[in-house]
Amino acid sequence: MSALGNRFESAIRFATEAASLALQMQTARGTIAATMKGAQDWVTEADGAVERLLSGRLARDYPADGFQGEEGGRVRSGSLRWIVDPIDGTANFMRGGHRFCVSLGCLDGNAPVIGVLVAPAMAETFAACTGMGATLNGIPIRAADTIDLTRATIEVGWSQRRPRQEFMALTDRIIAAGVMPRLSGSGALGLADVAAGRVDAYVELHINLWDVAAAFTVLAEAGATVSDFLGDDGAVAGRAILATAPGIAGPISAVTMIQL
Repeated sequence: MSALGNRFESAIRFATEAASLALQMQTARGTIAATMKGAQDWVTEADGAVERLLSGRLARDYPADGFQGEEGGRVRSGSLRWIVDPIDGTANFMRGGHRFCVSLGCLDGNAPVIGVLVAPAMAETFAACTGMGATLNGIPIRAADTIDLTRATIEVGWSQRRPRQEFMALTDRIIAAGVMPRLSGSGALGLADVAAGRVDAYVELHINLWDVAAAFTVLAEAGATVSDFLGDDGAVAGRAILATAPGIAGPISAVTMIQL
């Protein structure tokens, strides 16, 4: 097995273990302890525990690899770099909801090569490695074959980093184009759903690397079209993202005003 293939198997194993820990730490609806890093930006004890588990497992098995987590930042450097969002969808998680996941991606320089997202409460694992295809629970997935915007559904991520007026204008353009919007509280799973053909596109005016790193490889291997997030300073400062079924790429790019 190649070095990358070995890491891919490890990523699935480690993310599954971390997701099990997160699920064990989830308490009854509305009772979980959480603090706020900013407006609607929650963090729980489970975030820290999951990130520490993944950091430890990866440091043990791949000590030369870099590591960056949402909570701890970039703590190790290497040509291969693991990017972790310990719990994406924390607001859902802390209220006893099912729509959250552990997101583990690996970049080779600025090229995504591995992506694993485990949603334990939904018993779903999205996984992809460059050249090996994308799967959901081991079954191959592909982006939707939608070609008509009026039959499309798009998930719209909200970020307090952009003015409310920009979000409202984006949503208005989407509705005016006849596209059905939805918002479900997990950017990582929204992107994974594009790869699986469950929705036709995902858009957010500002999102961070840890939210999207695992999804990049899944999207690419599933044939989706994705905006250039990693160009310029996106990997450091975050930026807008658009991921879409290829058949509506041009029209949805025009509606969202995000270049593909």
